[in-house]
Amino acid sequence: MRVEGQPAFVLHARAWRETSLLLEIFSRDHGRVGLVARGVRRERSRWPRGLLQPLQPLLLDWVARGELGTLVAAEAASASLQPQGQTLLAAMYVNEFVLRLSGRGDPHPQAFSLYAQCLARLADEDAVAWTLRRFERDFLAEIGYGLVLERAADGSVLQPELDYGYDPEEGARLWSGQGSGLRISGAALLALAADVRPPAEGLRELRGLVRAVVRHLIGGELKSWRLARSAAAPSR
Repeated sequence: MRVEGQPAFVLHARAWRETSLLLEIFSRDHGRVGLVARGVRRERSRWPRGLLQPLQPLLLDWVARGELGTLVAAEAASASLQPQGQTLLAAMYVNEFVLRLSGRGDPHPQAFSLYAQCLARLADEDAVAWTLRRFERDFLAEIGYGLVLERAADGSVLQPELDYGYDPEEGARLWSGQGSGLRISGAALLALAADVRPPAEGLRELRGLVRAVVRHLIGGELKSWRLARSAAAPSR
């Protein structure tokens, strides 16, 4: 099968053999796809240098053969997104988030739109933490892992003044101490549900919530979390 003119982004690229790259891309109509870009690392490659890098909106052609397809054409769809500093770290986190949570060959056009919108907001340095929380909420919902944010596991409506323990499988239950799951305020959960930016403490609680859900889904941590911790650690 040949695919032509497909909007896509590179999530990850690594060297393969002497002159090629192995790419993991996220495409609008085909989801995550593994591609071989042959000869791209040659000195006189036909591919423009730096084109097949993360954060560059692309139009790609490829031929699908089994688990890995072969890239046959690529062009920039628009200017590269260029977040800096902490926003660049956030964008790399978003790439890993999509890479680890999406399945190959599982198309979600709306998830692709959410991803592109998130990168554009990060490039504009638009309230980074809140941009990430909104993206995580919407992307998880789109791929079938939506967070339950307005009702507790017993069906009762969450109350903003109460604290809850959140279990990734069961949802929220009234906080009753250690062993009750991740502790989070009803106010933070309801703010995310209503798409109303909470104060800094609420954003921290929601970050912890998403990390607990991701750990549950993938069975471990993301590398970008460790990188963020290292970047935030005081120098010795």
